[in-house]
Amino acid sequence: MTLSVADAVQAFLDDAKLRMSPRTVRSYRQDLAAFAKWLGDHGVHQLEALSVRDVRAHASEMLARGAAKASVARRLSCLRSFLRFCSERGWIQGGIAENVRLPKRDRRLPRFLHEEEAAALIDHIAGSDFLALRDRALLEFLYATGVRVSECVNLDVGDLDLTSGFARVLGKGGRERYVIVGRRAVDALRRYLPLRDRLAKESAVFINRRGGRLTDRSVRRVLERRIEEVPGLRAIHVHGLRHSFATHMLNGGADLRSVQELLGHASLSSTQIYTHTSREQLARAYYAAHPRARRATKERESNEDGI
Repeated sequence: MTLSVADAVQAFLDDAKLRMSPRTVRSYRQDLAAFAKWLGDHGVHQLEALSVRDVRAHASEMLARGAAKASVARRLSCLRSFLRFCSERGWIQGGIAENVRLPKRDRRLPRFLHEEEAAALIDHIAGSDFLALRDRALLEFLYATGVRVSECVNLDVGDLDLTSGFARVLGKGGRERYVIVGRRAVDALRRYLPLRDRLAKESAVFINRRGGRLTDRSVRRVLERRIEEVPGLRAIHVHGLRHSFATHMLNGGADLRSVQELLGHASLSSTQIYTHTSREQLARAYYAAHPRARRATKERESNEDGI
């Protein structure tokens, strides 16, 4: 079957719309459009002419132009899904997707706020007007639950159970999970929701002054503005509140599996990046628990007694 790259891309996106979030589909569309253009510029218009060599050359060119490894890895992950889709339909030979390898990503330490900084950010928001109550509830919720900003803005009132202190969120790949809403976040939401109910034009928990659902960009602007209001507070991206949540949970003694579940990570390796923040705690645990570490201290005490 002879099929153009453009037709195959459209078929893949039509299928993705049925199974994936609008955000994921939008990302796939951008990546595949860039790849299809690259193929066209190199004379590849028919799907049957596509090879692993083309995919690798495209990735190499991205890296040569200075693209971050994370961006290239995301593009290749999209292309693997696309190639697997085409293979399952018999449009290309099997095994091509498996031969596309992702570059090793640089593991950067996540930027986060210290506990006292997070408290200063949230507690600095004062007032009983709509914006003050909404912003405090918004930041309390993000910090209390560790949800992604996309999960936060997609939250509907029906997803909240403030009596039990839980919220239902829809994560990556359409995976549903429940997160715990801490006491202070519950209190902030209870103060905000009556004002929200007067203005809301839809079911979203977090809305703007016109009653519409907040966007990812709106949340970023709220955080930037509130950080600027606190003297000396370090600037972080909105994802930094998620990093702060994970870091503080682990430093407080939570186990890695629990934090993985709360964050909605499919793999434990995604959560392990946060363990770097607990080195001091690990050192304390080591010296308190390791028999050789304890024994050395006891031996010094015994020698001092002349034994």
